[in-house]
Amino acid sequence: MEQVQVKEIEKINPAATANWFSKIFFCWLNPLFRIGYKRSLEEEDLYNVLPEFRSKTLGLTLQSYWDEECLKSAKELKKPSFCKAVIRCYWKSYSLLGIFTFIEEATKIVQPVLLGYLLRYFETYDPNDYHGLELACYYALGMSLCILLLAVMHHILFFNTQKAGMKIRVAMCNMIFRKALCLSNSARGKTTTGQIVNLLSNDVSKFDDLTIFLHYLWVGPIQIAVVVALLWGEIGPSCLVGIALLIFLMPLQTQFGRMFSVYR
Repeated sequence: MEQVQVKEIEKINPAATANWFSKIFFCWLNPLFRIGYKRSLEEEDLYNVLPEFRSKTLGLTLQSYWDEECLKSAKELKKPSFCKAVIRCYWKSYSLLGIFTFIEEATKIVQPVLLGYLLRYFETYDPNDYHGLELACYYALGMSLCILLLAVMHHILFFNTQKAGMKIRVAMCNMIFRKALCLSNSARGKTTTGQIVNLLSNDVSKFDDLTIFLHYLWVGPIQIAVVVALLWGEIGPSCLVGIALLIFLMPLQTQFGRMFSVYR
């Protein structure tokens, strides 16, 4: 019997050719949404993975940084740090996302400030005050723009931070898999299949959450300082009670996090 070769049909990912407007509003996903609206999606409906997200590409890139770290540590006679290799590999692309994080959090602060000015106008409403009416219109326009900016910025930021976490996770899985294939007989006796599967299916998934919240380590204190300054101007020293409560709960939350990690 003749063997029939099935040629795989490659579906080009529209994200590769999408313009800036399509990337901001995710218009390149509309064809996929139309198919999903009519029927259930199947494997043939999915697009090819972009070259920058392929496991081989990501794994080899991270491996090169790890090899450099091993050589550098060997010269300095110290233990190599895999964390340093990961940071050097992804810090440039991930640092750019900090700009979007800062803009989003700054917009969240500006919005209630504009709302406060708008409420003050209505508290002292004067139908003959045309200048105040003009300012109130600007405040309302600014609030509308803040809402629009938040809606757009939040989804762009969330999408790209998840992509950054996915890149790290896929690169890790590639390195773990290739490392497992190269284990010696003695190392195989010390490492079980369950440990490797647990690393691939559970541990590396934490990078997806890490990249989402990592920028808040430096944005959070700035945001707290600005909010305290605004509250001080509105209600005075009374605002420090809430801040003191938050500071008091931080060590408690840290301790609970460590306990969850140990028991897990």
